[in-house]
Amino acid sequence: MAALQLVREAGLGDLVRPGSEHAPGELGSQRVLPVRPELRPLFPGGGLRRGSVIAVATAAPLSGQSVGPLAGRSAGPASGPFADRAAGAFAGRAVGRSGERAAEVVVRPAATSLLLSVLAEASKAGSWCAIVGVPTLGAGAAAELGVALDRLAFVPNPGPEWPTVVAALLDGFDIVVASAPGTIAPAIAGRLAARARQRGAVLMPYGAWPAVDLTLDASDPAWHGIETGRGRLRGRQLTVTARGRGAASAPRLTHLWLPQPSGILPPPSGELRPASGDLATVHHLRAHEEAG
Repeated sequence: MAALQLVREAGLGDLVRPGSEHAPGELGSQRVLPVRPELRPLFPGGGLRRGSVIAVATAAPLSGQSVGPLAGRSAGPASGPFADRAAGAFAGRAVGRSGERAAEVVVRPAATSLLLSVLAEASKAGSWCAIVGVPTLGAGAAAELGVALDRLAFVPNPGPEWPTVVAALLDGFDIVVASAPGTIAPAIAGRLAARARQRGAVLMPYGAWPAVDLTLDASDPAWHGIETGRGRLRGRQLTVTARGRGAASAPRLTHLWLPQPSGILPPPSGELRPASGDLATVHHLRAHEEAG
């Protein structure tokens, strides 16, 4: 309620409200927020269900080791869809509090692009979004992937009280992206999830998070445009896998472009597979592995 009080004092009370306070048929009253068509089959209900916790994976352990407290941190200040390429090449070692090596991790490629792509359709449809604790993410990258900047708020460095900041934003925003500065305690994650359910918001952890409803993971990136050894990067294909619980317990995957060749870059000349058809087909993960 403190966050709503601040919003009202700023004169934005008619614009930012919890989803539970919207009248039927009013902007923000829908129970499922839209996502781009290629991603819909990954979500139960075809979109972002209010009150759910949907995570975007940013890192994974190598050689079966567990992920340490530094997992998922950016390798540098780069941002934007093409900056994912540099992040994907980064491999580091997470160091525990004792100074000993805790785990070897690799940063997932395209995690930032996937995150912004998930936000794009909802923001364009009128939903308010907030991103907390991701200082390397830029507004230019968000706009490039279709996010409506006039309904997007950045809190790059929330400080040690970041759970309070996230909880306050869940009071007034439809989607809140949160990146924890380290390992998050299950009790804190549980309180934030309960807050999202109560307020009718979507909580989107960016990185490791306990007890989520669905986790999206981007992998197998393939850049196109320089196959002959020269030219410009014109598009990237990758696989997005969704794993969850309940109705989403069966892993599912789809293939899509991030970024798309039809975006701000000129379309490529024939070397890519069509961006429609089989690229938008979702398969069960087991069937995909057996075929591959």
